[in-house]
Amino acid sequence: MCLSIPSKVVEIDLERNVATVDTMGVKREAGLELMQDGDVQIGDYVLLHIGFIMNKIDESDALESLKVYSEILEKLDEEERRHLVEEDDNCPNRDA
Repeated sequence: MCLSIPSKVVEIDLERNVATVDTMGVKREAGLELMQDGDVQIGDYVLLHIGFIMNKIDESDALESLKVYSEILEKLDEEERRHLVEEDDNCPNRDA
């Protein structure tokens, strides 16, 4: 199962067309190819799938989702937490 956890855009590299996002403390790059030019800004909350930003979401909705995810993560051990947050990078549909 792939979860789309809200991620905050912390950096944008227009030359490479990627954004660095923070997903609950895990930073990684995500492609901007599926978004219109200039649509994603630093500080925006976005949803990722297979390494690409798919859409932006409202900050209040993102923060509420992150609160629920945090409650779930509290019940997991450290290895399970990291796996859940990083799972998008290994999504079985990645090459579909």
